[in-house]
Amino acid sequence: MKKLFLFGLAVISIGLVPTALGQRNMAREAAIEQQLQAKHPELVESFRAARVAMDRNDYVETERLLTDVVKQAADFDPALRRLGAAKIQNGQRAEGMKLLEQAIARNASVANLSSLAYALAFPDKNTASAEDKRTALNLLRKCRQLPDGQDEDVLSATAQLAFNTENVPVAREAVDILQLKYPDHPTTHLFTAYLTATDENWITAENEMRVAEKLGLDHQVAQNFYDSGIHSRALTWRWIYGIGWTVAAWVAGLALLCGTGYLLSNVTLRQIERSNPQVPIATAEKRLRKIYRLVLNITGLYYYISLPVVAVLVLFVSGAIIYGFLAIGRIPIQITLMLIVGVFATIWSMGKSLFLRVKASDPGRALVRAEAEDLWRLSEEVARDLETRAIDEIRITVGTDLCVYERGSWREKLNGQAKRILVVGTAVLNEFKIADFRSVLAHEYGHFSNRDTAGGDIALRVQNDMIKFYVAMAEAGQATWINVAFHFLRFYNFIFRRISHGATRLQEVLADRVAALHYGPKAFESGLRHVIRQHVNFDFVAEREINAAVEARRPLNNLYTEAIPQNGFVHDEFEKAIKRPTTPDDTHPGPLDRFRLIATLPEPAHPAPSGLVWDLFRDREAITKEMLVQVEKNIARHRS
Repeated sequence: MKKLFLFGLAVISIGLVPTALGQRNMAREAAIEQQLQAKHPELVESFRAARVAMDRNDYVETERLLTDVVKQAADFDPALRRLGAAKIQNGQRAEGMKLLEQAIARNASVANLSSLAYALAFPDKNTASAEDKRTALNLLRKCRQLPDGQDEDVLSATAQLAFNTENVPVAREAVDILQLKYPDHPTTHLFTAYLTATDENWITAENEMRVAEKLGLDHQVAQNFYDSGIHSRALTWRWIYGIGWTVAAWVAGLALLCGTGYLLSNVTLRQIERSNPQVPIATAEKRLRKIYRLVLNITGLYYYISLPVVAVLVLFVSGAIIYGFLAIGRIPIQITLMLIVGVFATIWSMGKSLFLRVKASDPGRALVRAEAEDLWRLSEEVARDLETRAIDEIRITVGTDLCVYERGSWREKLNGQAKRILVVGTAVLNEFKIADFRSVLAHEYGHFSNRDTAGGDIALRVQNDMIKFYVAMAEAGQATWINVAFHFLRFYNFIFRRISHGATRLQEVLADRVAALHYGPKAFESGLRHVIRQHVNFDFVAEREINAAVEARRPLNNLYTEAIPQNGFVHDEFEKAIKRPTTPDDTHPGPLDRFRLIATLPEPAHPAPSGLVWDLFRDREAITKEMLVQVEKNIARHRS
């Protein structure tokens, strides 16, 4: 590559130095004319006219004028030098070279030595021989050893000839001196551009040439340089560097988010441990909640910022692999086609995840007030105790759900105008005491009063879009270990989960505190234990009964009436769930930690209500039969 470029440089460099040097040094001309004035004042005008003719490339007139000067002043070496140069330009090379040698014999000056060197190295129409080029370089070396031998013309000619002969060390030496002594001259930047190009530093080479052009270098010289392949290579590397810095900044952002997630998680744990549980929400916890909300929103937005970067990375990595195949001279057709298909499928999946809208649906069905008037009254009583707005809708489901959420636009949620929904699973109600249920219900209302359900739209949308992205990639067969986008999705899901789950754990602890402050820690612990137990029970009963019913091809027995002995497998699973330690990936702290954090709160003085939650319903049997029918519908596709 370097030799190929140097050969191309040698071709386009012929005739380059005179163009690059620009205007003649008039102070030096004045000194030469003064020298002639001292001996032959009558020849000054002719000598000056010859210089003007040479500068306009009229070498015939230059030769005519200087011939008369040399006849009368044969010892004036500047006239010999210029006459020799004019004869060479007029096709009289042998005579011209002889005159240049005569000038050196009279005065081995920098100007005479460099003129002969240039004539040897850059003949008008022919290519100089290797011997002539070596001789020219030696002449220029002698110039540089003279007191005034490191002037701009000599250094430029040296650099040009060194490049032409592929003598990079000599060229580098000349360019270093040019940069030191003539930093603002176009030839300095011109040859710096050539030198950096030989070093394959394409961007710097192009930048140096543009500086040279701004300082007066002929545009065509610069354009020849760009067209030699420099511009395309510089553009390619600018893209590579741009992508590299963008990816580096993006990775740094990911690392910052990941570190922030760990930091917030640790700060939250310490804050929870040292907080006074008798204060519903401390100032530090309010501040922590605000920070979590801000970080969650930033993390959500960063996901969408990341998608274009991931798309470029997918293209870049696939392109790099294909380029590698080209470099080794063998292109595996099947792998290449797989890469191309993978790129398009991944980007298509990414777009699909953003623009495909999945219609949200509420769980279960709405519970009419007449079906459970007392349950509605209990929920309104809890709302009054907590001094918050009561729920607007109760929905009954087949499982062990017990949660709340808000339905409405983000503006309605922020303004407290969204519809509040309580979800109650049929399977959680068996043997559930009203007093315990009330405390768990107070916990759910605590989310309302703490405004936990009022925000998080960005976080929810990001979570949904990540799921859609993964599903779309899986359907396209791209959720594989060789796909950059798949690894991004896994890592970003980890970061997002770490931050969002940390925020959720804080919300759960604060909601526990609300429930325990109003109805006592014992009722809440009993209620939470019941919910966990029923979840374990129902999973066991449902799996056993559904499998038996499908295998025997019979209808399901009632899943909501069977009593489960609290020993053996069910007992072990319950104990495991209760004793589960809190981990950074949990949405809820471990139950024992939750019980411990509220254990010091006092019990309420007023008596707790008696009875079971099913007593609050008008027709328990109708509800359980309806839910059983729904379960039958859900498993219908599994029946042969």
